[in-house]
Amino acid sequence: KAYFKEVLVRELKEKQNVSLYTPIKKEKGQERLNSADKLFSEAVSRMRQPIESLFNWIQEKTHIQFASKVRSTKGIFIHVFGRLAAAMLILVLGL
Repeated sequence: KAYFKEVLVRELKEKQNVSLYTPIKKEKGQERLNSADKLFSEAVSRMRQPIESLFNWIQEKTHIQFASKVRSTKGIFIHVFGRLAAAMLILVLGL
C-alpha cells in the first residue's frame, strides 16, 4: 500500500496543484480503523486498482521496465514511447 508524508502532499498541492489520496494507515498499536477511515481507504483502493492493472498489463506485454541498456534521455524517451506504442497496437489488434 502507498502511504504519504505530509510534506510531500503539501508540496504537490502548492507547486503542482495535485491532490494525493492514499489509504489511511493504522497507528502503531491500533487494532482497527474506524468506519469512515475504512470506507475512505476502500474508495481510494477502488480508484487505484484499475490504474495498477493497466500498468501491470503494459509491463507484461511490453517489458517496458527493462531499459538497462539505455544511456541517454533521448534513448529513454524512445524506449518508453516505443513500448507504449507497441502496447496500443497490441490492444487494438488483439494480439
